[in-house]
Amino acid sequence: MDLNDAVCLWEPEPGWLNTASYGLPPRPTVEAVRRALDEWQRGARPWAEWDVSTGRSRAAFARLVGASADDVAVGATVSQLLAPVAASLPPGADVVVPGIEFTSNLFPWLVQDLNVRTVPPDRLADAIDRRTAAVAFSVVQSATGELAPVEDVLAAARSAGALVVADATQAVGWLPVDATRYDVLVCAAYKWLMAPRGAAFCYVGEAVRDRFRPVAAGWYAGEEHAYYGPPLRLAASARRFDISPAWFSYVGAAPSLDLLNDIGVEPIRAHNVALANRFRAGLGLPPSDSAILSVDVPGAEERLEAAGVRAAVRDGRLRVSFHLYTTEADVDAALDALTSP
Repeated sequence: MDLNDAVCLWEPEPGWLNTASYGLPPRPTVEAVRRALDEWQRGARPWAEWDVSTGRSRAAFARLVGASADDVAVGATVSQLLAPVAASLPPGADVVVPGIEFTSNLFPWLVQDLNVRTVPPDRLADAIDRRTAAVAFSVVQSATGELAPVEDVLAAARSAGALVVADATQAVGWLPVDATRYDVLVCAAYKWLMAPRGAAFCYVGEAVRDRFRPVAAGWYAGEEHAYYGPPLRLAASARRFDISPAWFSYVGAAPSLDLLNDIGVEPIRAHNVALANRFRAGLGLPPSDSAILSVDVPGAEERLEAAGVRAAVRDGRLRVSFHLYTTEADVDAALDALTSP
């Protein structure tokens, strides 16, 4: 589907520059959730019919990141899906994380008996050495929009024999991501994937899968679903790390993910980065390669609010983000608000 044809499926109020906080759902997503809620209210369908969307979402996410559906687990949040990975490292293991990392990819390591070292994002690769058991980082940083030096980190980690754990929440959906390059890759779906909050995915490479204990295993992680009684019978695939899904979150996730695959990530990236660079140029800044921008503009929050533009403030700086439903008019309205005397 052509991106220009697809944008009619969204109905945003002008001025939404905050996808890095949450994405706006297309019409098919909203309609699917409304149908499911109506069916729930009336008791018109068995839950298994809603649960079909979980498998559909898993397959669509796998396609989006170039992986097999058998290597993708489902859950509700990033930290929940990372917990089994962190809990499986030996006590005292060395883990390197950027100091600016969003806490969903920091606290799971800190609550364990691990030696967590935080470093500046641009020094991440340099901090990896033979003592490093794992390196955990965001492909795109939430606070700044900075793209991680993925090639350098991967090279350093592979040389040191360290696990590579990536949070792609702020990347998948606008930036091409190949999950198979990492050992573990997590993604919350309510931002750039434009799904309801409560859907999240975790790629777990087959080569490392047996190194992690599925400490939150329940019936949904069982082979063919395990409803009652022993013995322990976990799925052979990454489904052993599944968390029983919030049905309606996945009912909404499936159409959004399918639509992203139909449009293709490359045209979305081109569109998003072009708008981000239009914004940067309006502030006299050089171009970048990210759909997220962090900038220090005095009084920005109040100025944008008065103009009806919705953005975010992170770490004291204005954060704006641009997705496929963002228009040049949205960008220009924000620039007018920030640059007018």
